Amino acid sequence: MIHGETMTVARLRLRKGAVVPLHQHVNEQISMVESGRLRFVIAGEECIVKGGETITIPPHAPHLVEALEDAVATDLFCPIREDWIRGDDAYLRGQK
Repeated sequence: MIHGETMTVARLRLRKGAVVPLHQHVNEQISMVESGRLRFVIAGEECIVKGGETITIPPHAPHLVEALEDAVATDLFCPIREDWIRGDDAYLRGQK
């Protein structure tokens, strides 16, 4: 991941069956799926996004992601992910 002055960019590899559990953050998020298929549930609405497609997640929207196939995605966040910088991202690392 890269933290700029006003945004964070992260490239993620997700294995089939991986789940990013339900969470929300103050950041607007744009997810660009490079390969594979991801199931997003954003504010209760489900959307399947595949390689070459993009989805936007509004600030504060509860969302989760499930990898339906091995996948690679690039995520853009604005403003920067202060929680990642502080290490307050246990939900993402499978910790409670």
